[in-house]
Amino acid sequence: MTTDLQLMGRDARRASFALLGLGRAQKDALLQTIIDQLQVHEATILEANAEDVKEAEAQGLSGAMLDRLLLTPERLAGIREDIHTVIGLPDPVGEDLDSKLLANGMRLSRRRIPLGVLGVIYEARPNVTIDVAVLALKTGNAAILRGGKETLRSNLALVAVIHRALKIHDLPKAAIGLIADPDRALVAQLLKLDSHVDMIIPRGGAGLHQLCKEQATIPVITGGIGICHLFVDQSADLSRALEVIENAKVQRPTVCNALDTLLVHQAVAAALLPKVKARLAPQGVTLKGCQASQKLVELEAAEEGDFDREWLSLTLGIKVVADVDDAIDHIRDHSSEHSESILTQDMANARYFAASINSAAVYINASTRFTDGSQFGLGAEVAVSTQKLHARGPMGLEALTTYKWLVEGDYHIRG
Repeated sequence: MTTDLQLMGRDARRASFALLGLGRAQKDALLQTIIDQLQVHEATILEANAEDVKEAEAQGLSGAMLDRLLLTPERLAGIREDIHTVIGLPDPVGEDLDSKLLANGMRLSRRRIPLGVLGVIYEARPNVTIDVAVLALKTGNAAILRGGKETLRSNLALVAVIHRALKIHDLPKAAIGLIADPDRALVAQLLKLDSHVDMIIPRGGAGLHQLCKEQATIPVITGGIGICHLFVDQSADLSRALEVIENAKVQRPTVCNALDTLLVHQAVAAALLPKVKARLAPQGVTLKGCQASQKLVELEAAEEGDFDREWLSLTLGIKVVADVDDAIDHIRDHSSEHSESILTQDMANARYFAASINSAAVYINASTRFTDGSQFGLGAEVAVSTQKLHARGPMGLEALTTYKWLVEGDYHIRG
């Protein structure tokens, strides 16, 4: 079946108008129905996902991609819990950001409104299908989804659940559309569908982000690529630092907020690095170090470009730095501006580090693994933006709105 993107875009735009009239109670009821339908159809979803995983394994997809693709009863339970969180959040649509009375007697305010229609392109992450749909519907946005071919069965099963919920509430199923055709030419068409789509959100590798930036005639929100750093300052509690390093690297190494490079102050490197190796190596972590770190403990040599890699695996780059300024300089040179952390007991250094780093999320004495819509109390996220315009970090409800100026007068005319 041929996919007509112009028709899909037109229908999505019309559906977005239908969503404009919904109040919070109606939206939350819709989201609760999605939760219920996910529960009712869990077996069907898991069966479809198992077929996707089996085919992906046969095609030799990486462990990181397989982990992102996999759905389990526990992960589906987590998805449903995230929807519950979104239900509990205030609806930003209709909120007045500010209001003032002008000297001429008119009332001027800025009111939040939906963006309209979102185009979201992503790879092996079926959870994104639900995350985007839920956040879009809560904010009155329609969405056109383009998942990877490796997750097609899963996405079809999940979108079918969403469409059932929309039908129950007498809403157009075009509010959440899925491009099921794997033809890559459709991605290029979506990127130029500016007559119907208001924003493109890519979730994938650097190649996808570059493609969107180069070809889109629609504003693009980029992000979700890691290269995250953790700096252990000389005053850090080293025994407690080990647990944070382990969590940041090992807890789920295939995601964008996992640790990629460990920076260690030269004053504590000799004490810390052997403990890092003893803690992480038995868990399968490959340590790739700079020359200074290799003199202190046996590590693989970091190669050219290693400090510019988002590993998405059990690999960790290690570099010894002279001080906090050296750490900051390294981060500025190599970071994707996603998430960085400092472990320190010196609050002056902590404040200096936080003020000097412009990444979307900066941590003091915490793991980078918290950069996540659910962990930030947003319920879910459509992406983690590393841009500086419109939205930064995990993009929740407010990031899917814009505003309009509302002017109230008393038959005013301009003199």
